[in-house]
Amino acid sequence: MDKRNITEARSSFSVLQTDGNSQTAVMILEPGAWSGEIANEHPSSEQTLLVLEGEVVAEIGDGRDILKKGDVVIVPQRAKHRFGNEGTKAAITFNVYAPPAY
Repeated sequence: MDKRNITEARSSFSVLQTDGNSQTAVMILEPGAWSGEIANEHPSSEQTLLVLEGEVVAEIGDGRDILKKGDVVIVPQRAKHRFGNEGTKAAITFNVYAPPAY
């Protein structure tokens, strides 16, 4: 058993676990921060993102929405996406990639 705690995250993006079928990660977005200047994609992985704290702007494909604590979204394979924090408090997300993306 490979048990990890999300408080082990030490940077804006930390991979916690990886096995043959999936991968877990934590993303911390400080106010004004984005996951990238431009949208990226995962050619062979789906990403499931759960907001643990704060609010996250989700840009997936042509869509844009505000995700709040407890909201979850699935990013399909090859979908252009990025996430940002336009709020005043840090936003924390828990992510699952299947299969692993990083």
